[in-house]
Amino acid sequence: MRTEPFCSHFGTCGGCKWQHIPYNEQLKFKQREVWNNLKRIGKVELPEISPILPSPEERFYRNKLEFTFSNRRWLSPEEMESDEIISNKNGLGFHIPGMFDKVIDIEDCHLQASPSNEVRLAVRSFALKNNWPFFDLKAQEGFLRTLIIRTSSTGESMVIVVFYHDDKNKRELLFEHLIKKFPDVTSWMYVINEKANDTITDLKVHLFSGRDHIFEEMEGLKFKIGPKSFYQTNSLQAYNLYKVVRGFAGLTGNETVYDLYTGTGTIANFIAHKARKVIGIEYIPEAIQNAEENSELNGISNTRFLAGDMKDLLTHDLFEKEGFPDVLITDPPRAGMHEDVVRTILNAAPEKVVYVSCNSATQARDINLLDARYKVSALQPVDMFPHTHHVENVALLERK
Repeated sequence: MRTEPFCSHFGTCGGCKWQHIPYNEQLKFKQREVWNNLKRIGKVELPEISPILPSPEERFYRNKLEFTFSNRRWLSPEEMESDEIISNKNGLGFHIPGMFDKVIDIEDCHLQASPSNEVRLAVRSFALKNNWPFFDLKAQEGFLRTLIIRTSSTGESMVIVVFYHDDKNKRELLFEHLIKKFPDVTSWMYVINEKANDTITDLKVHLFSGRDHIFEEMEGLKFKIGPKSFYQTNSLQAYNLYKVVRGFAGLTGNETVYDLYTGTGTIANFIAHKARKVIGIEYIPEAIQNAEENSELNGISNTRFLAGDMKDLLTHDLFEKEGFPDVLITDPPRAGMHEDVVRTILNAAPEKVVYVSCNSATQARDINLLDARYKVSALQPVDMFPHTHHVENVALLERK
């Protein structure tokens, strides 16, 4: 069954671990995993599962990648066995699995379309030429820390360079070099991160040049993507996923819909024209701000977005105020839904629950809890991440 991996970094990089399996066989394994989890953990009556939706693109499907600078790159077996003294141990790429301080220096990545590879290589080359210190993850020192590249199906791109400390002269030198080399990049941004971790969610992102956002498009709708925005990582397959959700919801235009874990409101805005009213709830305030901006951008007036912890916000009082749900859509993180949220859904008793999951094991557990009032009437696995073990699943639950 094995096939030749297409990436020179396969086996060392922790990314596309299933490259040695033909794509059609990968899909079979993923479908089986979804079915097994729902059957063994869910322990409920299930309909026939629909054939998994393959990704439109098997390579270059990601719209966001984050690369790490390290002064302790992973040395290949050939380098280790060589008698030659290795003076350059700087690398820009992905963490080696299980080693927080080791980074594999990526030459060519098959995950993100142009100009991702070209920009990464140009940044690395410029930094090495100027002898700028790559970050030391153990000693917590250096200058260059991480590089984030976002692309969109509209052809726009965003580059964010994260520095450990500010150096105006170096920063301007780097960006002026890159802007000259890549004039078509839409957004050039930077972050100063002096913390012990790499997350930038709590840090200010500065605009150096261009726009502070790029646009994604879907069925004529525009979605504004900022440096911290969450958007489904496989843009083309996200469209297919949302069409499944909309189809399962079966909206007529008269329904009040709740969209839980709404993120930047992509699903909420995508289905709004088919509903009477859509309430989106999300933990992160910046995401809710994005969701509201996206509604305004597209002239959508029947959405309302709320920020806060799901188990605290989703209450009987909220339903009394905004209306009880006819349809409820939920797309929780890998851990699934809190028991309080499941209990509230059972009490609210919408006609339909459309459950989108990136972890069919926790989805199965939640479906078991919802079995008191709901039967599963449709299942649709969706492959968002070719050459990995990850798989999404959409389940339609209807009130018994």
